[in-house]
Amino acid sequence: MKGIILAGGLATRLYPLTHATNKHLLPVYDQPMIYYPIKTLLKAGIDEILIVTGGPHAGDFIRVLKDGKDLGIKHLEYTYQEKAGGIADALSLAKDFADNEPVAVILGDNTTDIDIKPYVESFKDGAMIFLKKVADPQRFGVPVFTKPRKGAKKKITKIEEKPKEPQSDYAVTGLYFYDNEIFDIIKTIKPSDRGQLEITDVNNIYLKKDKLNWTEIDGFWTDAGTPASLFKANAYWSIRKGVNLE
Repeated sequence: MKGIILAGGLATRLYPLTHATNKHLLPVYDQPMIYYPIKTLLKAGIDEILIVTGGPHAGDFIRVLKDGKDLGIKHLEYTYQEKAGGIADALSLAKDFADNEPVAVILGDNTTDIDIKPYVESFKDGAMIFLKKVADPQRFGVPVFTKPRKGAKKKITKIEEKPKEPQSDYAVTGLYFYDNEIFDIIKTIKPSDRGQLEITDVNNIYLKKDKLNWTEIDGFWTDAGTPASLFKANAYWSIRKGVNLE
């Protein structure tokens, strides 16, 4: 399995912090934000990584990460997303890099302490998404569940993108596994009302094919795409690393 980190966009919600550099290079406690998804992949044994970036500060990644060897990356590539076309559009740029292998995709502003190695080792085909209960699900893709039978796992009937009235308090986090069919599926979807190719549409196609699996993250997870969530990430990792904030 190869790893893909999506690290483009202008991050306007974090202005003025992101006037100076790409969001994913902002500090989360003592490291650039992008170190966290990189380490999530490396911990799982994924050491061939593509970073999809974009915007006016794309070149900053090379100064920070270089060829990735200092971090333990065996092979590091970069590609450039010319416009903010959505997560699925950014992922489409990774087809040649994937080279017919399955891929682990993680958003560059996601930090988590979950160990994904068991899921990497058991992944066969289809898609796998990771869910987390959140206080603000309307910011995310939100799964709609059937009422489960006693003792049975809840089943997702559909995923709604940033719903005004979420039907659950779960977020589809920015961590996904896909087989190589993903690139053909992306070609079939159309831009949303936001003018973007939504990863939620991709996940719903896998769901209709009965090839979408899910698990709930048992541990810490947050994105860092807003001032509040960036603060949350900094607070967690500083405490995790032994800092007394009092």
